[in-house]
Amino acid sequence: MYGFSKFYSKFYKYPLPLLLLSLWLVAVFLLSDRPAHSQHPVISTNKEKYQSTLLAKRIMPSTLTENVRKTVLENGLTVLTKEVHTAPVVTVQVWYKVGSRNEEPGVNGIAHQLEHMMFKGTKNRPIQFGRLFSALGSDSNAFTSYDQTAYYGTVERNKLKALLVLEADRMRNSQIEPEQLASEKRVVISELQGYENSPEYRLNRAVMQAVFPNHAYGLPVGGTKADVEKFEVEQVEKYYRNFYSPDNAVLVIVGDFQTANTLETIKEVFGKLPRQEAGVISPSSPSLNTQHSTRAKRPATANSTPIVLQEPGAGRLLQVVYPLPDANQPDVPALDVMDYILTEGRNSRLYQVLVESGLASEVTASVTSLRESGWYEVLVTAGAKQDLKKIDSMLSSAIANVAEKGVTSEEVERAKTQLAADVILSNRDITSQAMRLGTDETTVGDYRYTDRYLAAVSLVKPTDVVAVINKYLTKEARTVGFFEPTQKRITEVAAKPDSAQTTENFSPGAPVLPSEVMKYLPPVDLVTDAIPQVLPDEFKLTNGLRLLLLPDRSTPTVTLSGYIQAGTEFDPENKAGLAAFVADNLLNGTKSKDVSTIAKVLGERGASLDFQTYREGVHIEGDSLADDLPILLEILADVVKNSSFPSKELELHRQQTLTDLQQELDEPSEVARRVFVQSIYPKKHPLHTFPTEESLQQIQRQDVINFKTKHYRPDTTVLALVGDFDLDKVRSLIKNKFGDWEVSGKAPTLKYPPVAMPEKIVSVNPVLPDKAQAVTYMGYTGINRYDPRFHAALVLNQILGGDTLSSRLGAEVRDRQGLSYGIYSSFQAGKNVGTFLIEMQTSPEDSSKAIASTRQMLQQIHQQGVTALEVETAKRTLISNYNVSLANPEELTDRILMNEVYGLDKVELHSFTDKIQKVTLAQVNQAARELLHPDQIVVVTAGPSVLAEKSIR
Repeated sequence: MYGFSKFYSKFYKYPLPLLLLSLWLVAVFLLSDRPAHSQHPVISTNKEKYQSTLLAKRIMPSTLTENVRKTVLENGLTVLTKEVHTAPVVTVQVWYKVGSRNEEPGVNGIAHQLEHMMFKGTKNRPIQFGRLFSALGSDSNAFTSYDQTAYYGTVERNKLKALLVLEADRMRNSQIEPEQLASEKRVVISELQGYENSPEYRLNRAVMQAVFPNHAYGLPVGGTKADVEKFEVEQVEKYYRNFYSPDNAVLVIVGDFQTANTLETIKEVFGKLPRQEAGVISPSSPSLNTQHSTRAKRPATANSTPIVLQEPGAGRLLQVVYPLPDANQPDVPALDVMDYILTEGRNSRLYQVLVESGLASEVTASVTSLRESGWYEVLVTAGAKQDLKKIDSMLSSAIANVAEKGVTSEEVERAKTQLAADVILSNRDITSQAMRLGTDETTVGDYRYTDRYLAAVSLVKPTDVVAVINKYLTKEARTVGFFEPTQKRITEVAAKPDSAQTTENFSPGAPVLPSEVMKYLPPVDLVTDAIPQVLPDEFKLTNGLRLLLLPDRSTPTVTLSGYIQAGTEFDPENKAGLAAFVADNLLNGTKSKDVSTIAKVLGERGASLDFQTYREGVHIEGDSLADDLPILLEILADVVKNSSFPSKELELHRQQTLTDLQQELDEPSEVARRVFVQSIYPKKHPLHTFPTEESLQQIQRQDVINFKTKHYRPDTTVLALVGDFDLDKVRSLIKNKFGDWEVSGKAPTLKYPPVAMPEKIVSVNPVLPDKAQAVTYMGYTGINRYDPRFHAALVLNQILGGDTLSSRLGAEVRDRQGLSYGIYSSFQAGKNVGTFLIEMQTSPEDSSKAIASTRQMLQQIHQQGVTALEVETAKRTLISNYNVSLANPEELTDRILMNEVYGLDKVELHSFTDKIQKVTLAQVNQAARELLHPDQIVVVTAGPSVLAEKSIR
């Protein structure tokens, strides 16, 4: 994974963003779990004047750094430990103080390449480390960013020492073998090609190179294909020797452990590792960057003429970047407050000027504060037929207007509250807490930075905001980029199926035996911890609304998850997108509150509320500080009961959705998903229909009102809350707010017609011109959540493709052959029969071989089955991952919710692991025979025209 501009991934909206993309655990857009069409920004907001200081002084020290202990070993390793005893899990993270900042032209991307190689094995353990982490049940990952490279895993606490042993081993003993480097270079190039598919990425790369022409911050973090292709073993080894040592690393441990004992273990495991050898290049040495100064400097004169990219794409984009100071400079807090005032939420200044006017479909922005410099970037997606020069002019005028007329105290206090609330709400789980400590320590050299930052934020005044605008957001300082698409507008996806047998021959390599994994796995305490058997209290209102409540006092926050049976399965064929249209507009006004008032009420309390539409229902997501739960519930009750759908807001949303659709139809992953689903499910089936420009134009206000009246009902609604609240008070509050929600008649139901398996291989290749990476979906209809083979299927899937490194598919297609950046399989089982699918990203020239390899692996498991040791390993992994997930309040709340939605007993929360444990080898191999069909499969590959020319069969 690697990090770059925050238009791509808003990991944090406050300083020191990690700016990441996942390397090892690429998110698969699950067909049953992906939000429908539109995904507009959540309305997340701010708090009252006196509360910012309260948040900074009272809450943050107790959750981030109050119990943190810093220890420096004799070999220079910095250790940060923090005990959190809310669940028997622990996270281990190793941060190296080196990233793309330490690169130069010609070796751009070498930090990222080395990150990939760090999973390839060591002298002591010549085995893919992903398999070892999976065997431990570790939720592991890694990333490269501008200033650091980090490796992290979260496990049950009895596996703490095992993780430490593995991280210490690869700190100094990793092996860079020529064959493995060649294979992994192909994987990295495939990854880079995926980013090249994005017009936003290409525009950002061009603009950043202009902003930082003489510093590595101007280079893409992941590197370039030209440089990656030339990497030699000696170069990567030298980089590894120079920068991977204890005195250039920070070890962070957060979770359920005893500090004294753990420090002794750390000294035993890491203490024997040597410091950096004398004379090697240090992370800040000028000799590393012969053409790049080590301290980023602001350009003497910015580019007065916009950078214009005229390339294939789906929509016009405007990006503006202003250089800023590094993270330690005193202006950073005021800059972040400024950013929230300009772009956060419906009441923000730039949203009002650009989006409400129809000039833009979306505006996002972020302050990036790094070790040697920073920048402020604004990204605007133009509305239909809107001119970028006009948008740029309006953007400049809006910023100048703020500088001239100032900001209000109310705006400043809301922004300050939002910043503080974001810090609290994004640091409720131990992995996020450790991330914050590691980021602060490696970027600014002080793990307490966020505490100091929040204290400084609480002191920001309106005059400070105006001062930083005048100082940094000047026309002379900015660099502007335009993206002008050259291809015609896309209105629909067209691809004709072609049935054929795969003709390419392929023999899978010898699989890594599970016994080999066990051979290299560090010892683990076999005494597993009993997970506390705490279950939610369940209530049902007289109108049928179901409620599940689980008090948890570990943080002063509340997580809300909800479900309403009003998903895309109910979309009329000629008005596809209606279900999402309704959900996306719930917050746009009620009988008593307009859209601005709703945004302000939530904003003044740092709360967030969002509705996402999936095929089987609408998912409600909300969170707030504990004291503000009544406000969150009041707004939720008001919008589900009394939403008014103002015509102006509906039309604005339609234009935004049409722009979103254009962009989606330019993405290989979205095109592949659509064609894949429509190739499996025939017309008239509830899953066949997708929104089109024509169907979205057909939706009228009365359609929205009628759908809302028909499908938004208390007797098909479930709410689950986990957090710091009094059970009786919240039950009474919900009864008061939702008890008068009336219900009449029976809830609408829908019966899915049976779908036959394809008689043979169906291959479809929709062409997207000039894309660099291809995306393939393979699969067919699967099972539902109630299928007696469900748990056996989960174990089978874990072995087949549940992890991109440790699975059969990952080990063969990705790791051994280097054909795919990521390959995964999944059984998507809901209330209705779902889909079995395999998803992979490949270079276009590798797609055919990757598909053939995948089919052969399916054939092998279908015919020969799996081994007993594979089954036991997969079961341990699934159980450990599940237990770790319950320590995250958002995942816990979702588990509670969906168990109720599926009609499962509430004890399923803890009996799930018992059911996995009872799965037998015979059951898994029976599932393989019954559920894997390599010769009756739909294969859809979306990408450049070379695919059609090669005729993938």
